[in-house]
Amino acid sequence: MKKKIVSAVLALCMTLSLAACGDSDSSSKADESKAETTASAAASEAEESKAEEASSAAESKAEESKADESKAEEPEAEAVKLEYWAEDSKVKQSIEEWVREVTDPSSDKFIPVEDRIVVSDVDGTLIGELYPCYFDFCMFVHRALYDDTYNAPDDMKEFAHQLEEYFKTRSLPGDAMLKHAHYAALAYKGMTPDELIAYTKEFMNSPAEGFNNLTRGDAYYKPMQSLVKYLQANDFTVYACSGTDRTLVRGVMEENFGIPANLCIGTDVTFTATGMGDTDGMDYTYKPDDQLVFGGEYITKNLKFNKVWFIAREIGKVPVLALGNSSGDLAMGQYTVNNSKYDARAYMLLCDDTEREYGKLDVAEKFKKSCEDLGFTTVSMKNDFATIYGDDVTLAAASDGTDSAAESSAESTAESSAESKEEKAS
Repeated sequence: MKKKIVSAVLALCMTLSLAACGDSDSSSKADESKAETTASAAASEAEESKAEEASSAAESKAEESKADESKAEEPEAEAVKLEYWAEDSKVKQSIEEWVREVTDPSSDKFIPVEDRIVVSDVDGTLIGELYPCYFDFCMFVHRALYDDTYNAPDDMKEFAHQLEEYFKTRSLPGDAMLKHAHYAALAYKGMTPDELIAYTKEFMNSPAEGFNNLTRGDAYYKPMQSLVKYLQANDFTVYACSGTDRTLVRGVMEENFGIPANLCIGTDVTFTATGMGDTDGMDYTYKPDDQLVFGGEYITKNLKFNKVWFIAREIGKVPVLALGNSSGDLAMGQYTVNNSKYDARAYMLLCDDTEREYGKLDVAEKFKKSCEDLGFTTVSMKNDFATIYGDDVTLAAASDGTDSAAESSAESTAESSAESKEEKAS
């Protein structure tokens, strides 16, 4: 660009010089005219060159400004750190090292963005499950027994009272998981998905029983929330994979974990249209004034092996990272570690903190042994988490004075019994 300007200026100078040195004969006028024309052209070319250079510079600055704005809108992955984990946690260090390796294009462990799939359990892994029970169990009891807008049938109320008694004694009935799935589907029959999500979010505002300074909506593990955000910042797609009803999971996950509705996998229930009646879906066309509502029956409980085929059906790829906390997540972990073509991992939480959470030491020890046998990494809530719910959250004193070790043992037995019956039913 500068060369063009210099050439134009030289041409202008030469032309003017020739015009100044010409003789006074008849040809001088023609020469002067020619010189003026050439000079004018040269000047015009110089002006065009300057204008072109200015325009190019302006475009370049605009592109740089746009790039800077885009960069400012998208925080760099390096800026997102694992928070709320103990500084000396070897588990934290192993997660960070693994993420660095699999996101480095020069590493032989590199995983392309499209294959960075994470599946995480919800209750006991991302959110608490002992305030005083699973979130969905607590919300069902509220719906069946204390919601003035809903008239529950007698058999549903009877089961809800059984669950409420479990909340006090931690003696979960052996068939509780499948019975709850049945009655919970019935309890929300006729609601639209949006109505159930709104109902869920309203219930999240209620106090988390057994804790001080904690609501159910804030009863999530801060270190795990940080882990999810850390993974998302490094271009991992995180799926919530829970035994809880899918729509209810959607209501819980998006706000605190940024996991959108289409990445929530949960127990399936039937749907129907408001004008459909008893007509089979194959014989009915959805009408303009129809609404999609829950049909009142559950289809499949998303636990144990069911998590594996739910993942295969809905994601279509083997995950590279699985997060869980119970025997209901072991199948998902094994599918991830043993079937992935990449260096896949499984991290499992141990409920071993009895000061900041209602830990179950015997359950934690048994589960740790199972995970070690399978090559999974265990996460000690006691040692690896710098905080759980936040330092201002404390355990409330037990109202019945029941010995915590006895409660833990009773719950462990009940949980094993429930899972065994559920596995046979599945």
